[in-house]
Amino acid sequence: MTVTPLAFDGSGLDGGLYTAVTRAARDAPWLLNDTASAWSTLGLTAFAALMLAAWWRARRADAPVMARALAVPLVVALAYGVNVALKELVREDRPCRSLPGRFTLEACPAPGDWSFPSNHAAVAFAAAAALWVVDRVLAAGAVPAAVMMAASRVWVGAHYPHDVAAGALVGVALAAPLTVSAARGAPWVARARKGPLRALLLSSV
Repeated sequence: MTVTPLAFDGSGLDGGLYTAVTRAARDAPWLLNDTASAWSTLGLTAFAALMLAAWWRARRADAPVMARALAVPLVVALAYGVNVALKELVREDRPCRSLPGRFTLEACPAPGDWSFPSNHAAVAFAAAAALWVVDRVLAAGAVPAAVMMAASRVWVGAHYPHDVAAGALVGVALAAPLTVSAARGAPWVARARKGPLRALLLSSV
């Protein structure tokens, strides 16, 4: 006999707002919906590219900046792990299960794929917050990209607004202080820049 775990119904928090957003998506032009769906699905790869760019640009910066740039992927991975743990703790059903019949651009995930907090929002905002500490030029693109990622997850029907807000909070709350503290790795970077890893950590021009 299969036992279905008890799940939290988050529709009472902002189910009305979620319904209004997905209704707007239903009536929106196909180009907007296709763009939102593509960003919702593939947009996290842009943050990976920005993290790579942060490392590349940090090769011309001092050791504390490079230490922080190298920490960004680890910080984002940690934020993701914490967010997944929170999902298992809260166990909030996806809105497509609590509010059946609503229009959604994205297929309803399987039971047990919990909604709160949003992993996509946590990763996007963790990356944006970490990049804000490391490189404000790159962060100028990462911050609006994170906002668009969070918005797209509601637009396609995958999350309630409070899911993405909580995911964003998790990402920022963890990434910002951890990235700042990563400057403690500067002595290691300074030593490594004199060794075999020099080409990866220090620009020759």
